[in-house]
Amino acid sequence: MYKKTVVTAAALFVLAPMAVMFVPEADAQAKKGGVAKAVQEKNVNPAACYECHGTVKELHTMGKHSKVNCVSCHGGLANHLANPGKDTRPETRMSWETCGACHKDQYDSFMKQAYHRPARDEKSQLTNRSPNPYWDKLMAGHGFTKEHNLTRSHVNMLTDQLAVDRSFGGRFQPKNGWNYIFEKGKTWDVLVDTHPETKEHKAFIPQSAAAANPVCLQCKTQDQILKWAYMGDKVEGAQWSRQSNVVEVAKDVEHGLSCFTCHDPHAAKPRIVRDGLIDALTRPDGDTLWHKDPKRTGIKVIDMGVRGFPRKIALLDKYDSRLQCGQCHVEYNCNPGTDTKTGQKVTMADRRTNHFPYKDVFGLYDHYVNKINFMDFKHAITGGLLWKAQHPESESYYNSKHAKAGVGCDSCHTPKLKNKAGKVYTSHFAVTPRVMLKETCLKCHPQWTEEQAKYSIDSIKAHIKGKMRKAEYHLSNLIDKIVEAKKAGVDEATIKKAQDQHLKAHILWEYWTAENSDGFHNPEMAKEALTKSVNESMAGIKLLTEAMTPKTAAAK
Repeated sequence: MYKKTVVTAAALFVLAPMAVMFVPEADAQAKKGGVAKAVQEKNVNPAACYECHGTVKELHTMGKHSKVNCVSCHGGLANHLANPGKDTRPETRMSWETCGACHKDQYDSFMKQAYHRPARDEKSQLTNRSPNPYWDKLMAGHGFTKEHNLTRSHVNMLTDQLAVDRSFGGRFQPKNGWNYIFEKGKTWDVLVDTHPETKEHKAFIPQSAAAANPVCLQCKTQDQILKWAYMGDKVEGAQWSRQSNVVEVAKDVEHGLSCFTCHDPHAAKPRIVRDGLIDALTRPDGDTLWHKDPKRTGIKVIDMGVRGFPRKIALLDKYDSRLQCGQCHVEYNCNPGTDTKTGQKVTMADRRTNHFPYKDVFGLYDHYVNKINFMDFKHAITGGLLWKAQHPESESYYNSKHAKAGVGCDSCHTPKLKNKAGKVYTSHFAVTPRVMLKETCLKCHPQWTEEQAKYSIDSIKAHIKGKMRKAEYHLSNLIDKIVEAKKAGVDEATIKKAQDQHLKAHILWEYWTAENSDGFHNPEMAKEALTKSVNESMAGIKLLTEAMTPKTAAAK
């Protein structure tokens, strides 16, 4: 059934449509530029697969991949066709190289490393987005105070997630020390489990946190896509769920940002797979930014659950980077917390631990407090419940001036380029436009020089970062005032009102520490939110000051 052939690494791209697949030793040799071995399987008749996979037939026959044989992405098909069943289930190849075999320009650009900022550059450093000393005080009690880094290239995202001190307690470490920052391969080629003797999820090194869970890994990789039921529910047949041991899940995945997260491999059409976003876009009350957009991109939700459990994707009518990038560059809840009405713990068994509001900063207080009744953590100083933002770039950008002008995330972060042969392709080197201004900013602003484009970006960022610092100052004062009021014996009802003011001010500020543009994606919204944060903090301080005045006078 199989025959081996020896080809050069470059030739693999020619042979790929004929079902060439990398074997581990070949992959390693290819990285070194040597001769790689490949295994070539014989083509199968797609009609034989369609007999059981009707949904796949619908997808595969509609697009550019209709001529691509099933063996290009699956292994062991001949055995499965001869003996259908779970025990002979074919391999689905998840590697970047599988897609890169035909899409070489996209693959090569995706594998590029961004050097415009250091690896593990903490946001809490004085020059970064959420500097100390305020950051650790304002987020006291949350794992992000252990390590909170700026992003690197997409190819590194799973490795970085597993290695960061706040996620797995320091158990996953680079095999080659700091040289790992130049290693772009599969995660388990780069990292090692320093405690393989236990599956316990805990802190192994000082000042670390074990804050990871299976839902937070969904943005970093989709290697588990065939083993995960819709919304991560714990159902028969699905190996992994929201409640699975996250250490075991982590060891089962190895590719950061899978190509098929945004591109349907059967239909060769744009799609989304993040179940939390699909769930948000199909909520009956239609309350998201997408629902309120009269020009929204249409979606078609398809249940791929041929394995015995529901597993949904959504094909898009056209490429829409706000939705595709919004699978991960979005505010979502991915962790246990507290029910704001009952005060009871919300565990990973609850679907609220995989939830996308898909609303901007001004809709989040009402959404979390009044709609789903959920808060992330308890502030270690005030005792009040607080919310932790993720990375809400999509929602911030949604109604911005750039978005209204028709500019997409791809226009600035993954622009169209020409290869050496003059063929136009979409760069998959997702990076700040600062490193490719001619291909991004200057396309729409030809009157600018590169220096002027940087000046524009830096001016907006500096202005918004200044507003963030002011919001932090007043939040810090409010925290101190709550502590002071408690010591002074202010009644519990007033303390709760002040804690609610703290929450409102906190959301309006912390959203922008998680949003990865320093407000550039929507400076008008950022300024309005941050100045409102100051107002909410001042209102809370005033409330407590007035409540404390009689007590202060009585003490005299």
